[in-house]
Amino acid sequence: MPSIPNDVLFRPFRVKSLELKNRFVMAPMTRFHAPAGVPGESNAAYYRRRAEGQVGLILSEGTVVGRPASRSHSAIPYFHGETALAGWKTVIDAVHDAGGRMGPQIWHTGAAEPVDPDWTPEGLVESPSGLLAPGAAHGKAMSEEDIADTVAAFAAAAADARRLGFDTVEIHGAHGYLVDQFFWSGTNDRKDRYGGPSIRDRSRFAAELVTEIRKAVGPDFPILLRVSQWKLKDYAARLAETPQALEDWLLPLVEAGVDILHCSQRRFWDPEFPELDGEDGLNLAGWAKKVTGAPTISVGSVGLTNDFFSSYGGELSGAAGLDRLIERMEREEFDLIAVGRALISDSHWVEKVRANHLGSMKGFDPAAIAELI
Repeated sequence: MPSIPNDVLFRPFRVKSLELKNRFVMAPMTRFHAPAGVPGESNAAYYRRRAEGQVGLILSEGTVVGRPASRSHSAIPYFHGETALAGWKTVIDAVHDAGGRMGPQIWHTGAAEPVDPDWTPEGLVESPSGLLAPGAAHGKAMSEEDIADTVAAFAAAAADARRLGFDTVEIHGAHGYLVDQFFWSGTNDRKDRYGGPSIRDRSRFAAELVTEIRKAVGPDFPILLRVSQWKLKDYAARLAETPQALEDWLLPLVEAGVDILHCSQRRFWDPEFPELDGEDGLNLAGWAKKVTGAPTISVGSVGLTNDFFSSYGGELSGAAGLDRLIERMEREEFDLIAVGRALISDSHWVEKVRANHLGSMKGFDPAAIAELI
């Protein structure tokens, strides 16, 4: 396999106190390998291997804040409570020992249905309007007291992340989970200040969340926010149909304290508004950077020949699409690139890219989902 000039992927990057040796981010991927919600030695070793493999920034799997029914599976880890936080301390120490940088992705699954139908959440499911999709009732609508307590729980988790020694923290605001359920008109029909007809109105909850997290972690600790147009319940959903709507959605969140926007889409090479700049136009991360001025992370099928929804049927190439990625990075469309499934099967994927050992890459194998390798 021919070599690819890839220097642009290995330039250092810095924002506030976060210094990265390259532009690669390990995407947060739910693994369901934290029995009773507590990460153990196998989790620490899993993340350490990615640090040893030269991933610039590791983002943890989604780990939930201290709210009733904040998770949708019994093996999703907590980011609260003495026992779980001690487990996460083991994880970050292992990553740092290997020279890595890491942040937890803090999460609340909202009205998402349990992944395991035989498991019962620890409390009544809560969301903005008691909806998991347009017209699909599930759980209860949150009171203003519930909202205030949830904001406090996110802020406490972020403060714990800094106390434990993590390098950053990411808020999960994508894919139809709680924060995103406030953004989406299909799941937010509230009549109070947390609802409203515009995306700016429905971003108030997230803005308050970010503001309180900023207070909890101080001015120099970087805050990331993951966002998406698509939802698990509607892959075609769009929160912003125009660049102006995208600005109305994201700029107030950057002004509230978000340092990096992590923009999730199915395929990173797809243009977000092709009607404006063509089929080779800016992707979601590119447009988010353009309208807010904030650094962005792009993500979506990096190293795969197929997209997220078709990649679980067999092994997929680990080197696919790198030429397109390098081209977009060279034109500074976005600042960082997150890699997901390619890193599940091959912990040294980034190292192999740097060395141009593309032929030795392990393709994504769905069988790897069953264990932490």
